[in-house]
Amino acid sequence: MGVIEVDLFGQEVDSPDHPEAVGFRKLLEAVADEYGCALLSYEVDQGTVAFSFDNDELTAEILKVLEDKI
Repeated sequence: MGVIEVDLFGQEVDSPDHPEAVGFRKLLEAVADEYGCALLSYEVDQGTVAFSFDNDELTAEILKVLEDKI
């Protein structure tokens, strides 16, 4: 399983407890529930979010969406 790292928030969002980061974590947990898997890790550092799931299919789908956005 790989870790996905995305520059998602402004640098002021520097903790997983920040309200914006909490909202995104809830979204990730809901997606994990839909796929019948778990969110294994979730970190936020200066606006950059790093997270991983215990499902390679979900991870691959997220990476594909991110690549399409670039």
